Amino acid sequence: MLAPTERAKAKTKGKPTELGQAIRRRRKAMGLTLEQVAKSSDLTTGFLSQVERGLSSPSLTSLMAIAAALQTSIEQLLSVPEVYSEFVPKDQRQTYSLGTRGRFYEKLGPGFAGALFHPQIVHRPAGHVSEKMCHDGEAFCYLLSGQLEYHLGKGIFIMSPGDVIHHDTSTRHYSVVLGENEAVELWVTTSPIKDTGPSGSAAE
Repeated sequence: MLAPTERAKAKTKGKPTELGQAIRRRRKAMGLTLEQVAKSSDLTTGFLSQVERGLSSPSLTSLMAIAAALQTSIEQLLSVPEVYSEFVPKDQRQTYSLGTRGRFYEKLGPGFAGALFHPQIVHRPAGHVSEKMCHDGEAFCYLLSGQLEYHLGKGIFIMSPGDVIHHDTSTRHYSVVLGENEAVELWVTTSPIKDTGPSGSAAE
């Protein structure tokens, strides 16, 4: 678990306005429209516009998709070091936040460039409702603490510490943090791979 000073440091990265500006600069530099990036990242134009204006904060999965569509990385968009290491001591994890309501991440990987699995420890405040998502890939979540109401397709699962969910992310899904305490979640997700054009090359 992070020390108080590390938590404070984590929350200095990823403010919605700064992140939105970074996404817009990258999109403009590539000569892409909102519609093109939204289509490539499987997001709506309206949502992407809100992200760029700092009105909405994307989920980690959506940010990964946006970064892939812009042929860049989350680290570059957030201006944090992009470090690859097979071994990460517990007191040397990279951290960053998305949004301003106490949602932040501890990176557990990837251990090498081009990795498809992205493990993270996610901290979410009480009452947080995740973005509703539906995209290619798979996700694994082990709940470390707190309580979640996890919506997967037509199913609703109440998760307590120790519970696990592992599913195909092409099924619509989102979750709600229940109770008065934050949820701490261990996630392993697959990296989105997008076709960047006629050549068929993919962007990580």
